[in-house]
Amino acid sequence: MDASGAGAVALLRAAHERFVTSAGRGPEVRGLVADSWRRCAAGGMRPDGGDPPPLLRPPAELDACRLTHPLAAVLPLFRDLLGPGAADDGHVFAVGDADGTLLWVEGDAQAIRRAERMRFVAGAGWAERTAGTNAPGTALRLGRPVQIVTGEHYSAAVHDWSCAAAPVRDPVTGRVVGVVDLSGGATIATPPALAAVRGAALAAEAQLARSPASVPFPGPDAAPGEMRLSALGRDHAVLEYGDHVVRLSPRHSEIVLALALVGSGMTGEQLAVDLSEREIPASTLRAEMTRLRAVLGADLLGSRPYTLLRPARTDADDVSRLLAAGRVHEALDRYRGPLLPCSEAPVVVEQRRCLEQQLRAAVLAAGDAGLLRRWVGATWGAEDTGAWAALAHTLPGGSPQRAAAAARARALAPATPAFPQLRTHAAVLQRFRS
Repeated sequence: MDASGAGAVALLRAAHERFVTSAGRGPEVRGLVADSWRRCAAGGMRPDGGDPPPLLRPPAELDACRLTHPLAAVLPLFRDLLGPGAADDGHVFAVGDADGTLLWVEGDAQAIRRAERMRFVAGAGWAERTAGTNAPGTALRLGRPVQIVTGEHYSAAVHDWSCAAAPVRDPVTGRVVGVVDLSGGATIATPPALAAVRGAALAAEAQLARSPASVPFPGPDAAPGEMRLSALGRDHAVLEYGDHVVRLSPRHSEIVLALALVGSGMTGEQLAVDLSEREIPASTLRAEMTRLRAVLGADLLGSRPYTLLRPARTDADDVSRLLAAGRVHEALDRYRGPLLPCSEAPVVVEQRRCLEQQLRAAVLAAGDAGLLRRWVGATWGAEDTGAWAALAHTLPGGSPQRAAAAARARALAPATPAFPQLRTHAAVLQRFRS
């Protein structure tokens, strides 16, 4: 659902009202949100906003926690990447720990005062179980980037806000150590906002990886005991582990990718939401998981919850980490095409879009004619009006290639819908460059 207009906002609030006033009524929202609302209702949370999130850390304890938390080392990075945009656009950015307790909340002064009224403050607990459906809490619950807009929040007290958040993982262990969030008005309910927090989280992970206590950026070969999933530019992902190479079916590709992205266990209900906007019967999912277990073996696929029993890295992860480190040429080398291009699974569609937006923004921000030529020369960039125009601008005046690129941009402009605005995200990625 497009939540950018007043009509869409009203529809979301009406769907929320029907859900909370009609016992047993199915949520009329996208699957990720519906699943979260059900968890909140089952946990006895009040949807009217009458119970604000708890204040879990008093000032003295909060100061001590900040000093020792691993994300303290990358707070200057977050301030550099997200702080100016938040202050200029009337938003706040927040950094929380792995339990959803906010450690830092900064940004526009007026927005901070508004946030205080719903207890979106340092020390408050914004885990989903204590604050309802919200981007930082639900991102931590699912282990992946999440965007929650206006009436998608379970608590009515947050319906005037939209937010986007991404978990931050320890680059060595893969364990989630915290979350970074942008909260504010309508512009947060857009793809660039989600891409920006995801990019900031990846930049933080890249900086943590460069610290003496961490490992360097991983190469293309899997580490001992690690599985590698190749899913860019192909509908049948390839899973490699040890001496084994398995070509997965399209559905098994989606399942393994979903489990690899989370990095932790998932219930059948959570996995079903990731795989389809439509309801998947529990018996159907169990049968599919039984078939997948027969392919992989019980030593690789666990149940209750469903989980991969070895650490897994995807080729999409490699591209994202290279982008976060400012290594755009190498990222484009690794990018073999859209992630599982024919998949319509929500988790795949979201990750595919985010990765392509990150890569495109980095290519445009680099201002490098060679990178731009490679982008427009690929299938996925051949009709990118903005990239052709950028290429024409980059090439020297009087060059026949410049004239040809400008002509191609003009030819595409009338027939090609505008690509989502990525100026903010492009600026963020430009700062990643070393």
